[in-house]
Amino acid sequence: MSEVVGFVGMSHSPFAGLLPPQGPDDPGAEFLRSAARVEAAVQALAPDAVVVIGPDHFHANFYDVMPPFVLGVEQAVGFGDFGSTAGPLPVASELAWHLHGGLADDFDLALSYSLTVDHGVVQSYEMATGGTTLPMVPLVVNTAAPPLPGLARCVDLGHALGAALRAAPLDLRVLVIASGGLSHWLPSNDPRDMAPDDARRDPLIHGRQDAQAFAAAREPRVRAMGGNPDARVNAEWDEWFLTQLKTTDLTPVVELGHGGLEHEAGTGGHEVRGWLIGHAAVGAPLVWSSYDPVPEWITGMAAAATFDVPA
Repeated sequence: MSEVVGFVGMSHSPFAGLLPPQGPDDPGAEFLRSAARVEAAVQALAPDAVVVIGPDHFHANFYDVMPPFVLGVEQAVGFGDFGSTAGPLPVASELAWHLHGGLADDFDLALSYSLTVDHGVVQSYEMATGGTTLPMVPLVVNTAAPPLPGLARCVDLGHALGAALRAAPLDLRVLVIASGGLSHWLPSNDPRDMAPDDARRDPLIHGRQDAQAFAAAREPRVRAMGGNPDARVNAEWDEWFLTQLKTTDLTPVVELGHGGLEHEAGTGGHEVRGWLIGHAAVGAPLVWSSYDPVPEWITGMAAAATFDVPA
């Protein structure tokens, strides 16, 4: 049977590549030092495969059809946005199909035989493993606007995912990585919040027809948000969230509900759903965490693990 060797939670941000720190005290430098420590610890742990849980930022999924969960089972391709790796990524397909078999009775996951993943999956995968060679199973969670899976549903999926991992009849040591969050405030990507003539609305629905063109048009708006030292980050809530994950009881987070989570952590804070899934799958408290509020990157940047991460 497969062995679950641990959980890594890691924030991502386009600005980790667009606005990298030039000195040891620059914004984001502490996070990147922590990420390097995680990479070294993961290499010492030597997993055979990883499950990577993260969102999509309208590079693969649009509101023509928007699934709450998508499991990649055969091929994965990096979109290459914001400096993340472009092109084919190695998929642990046999493990992916065993996970689908273990989840299918209770969770109606969408399946993809050719899944495009953007920096929401790839950046943390690269940082935690030191590249893109370790076989991975991608699980994409919608965190932008409905259908947003409920927080309790995410925890339940995590418990089922952990059981399916441990039941997989494969001699694999598997690491679970969650990518996303923590607190950050983004413009709404909910078509209901936009007037019919809003130029942003139609591409959110029909962008699949030319995802590259949609990304090229949207990227300047994303870039314009970076570099602001006064961008909103809720460091107090982020630290509270990490503290909750130092136990195995996720009830305090679940009890926030959708509205409470968005109030405390912003629209971008919905990405912590991936952390809930991964943490529940492993079923162990955080042993180590690091936090760096980086308003210039518009995000509270955290890295955490259920195993020791030496200095």
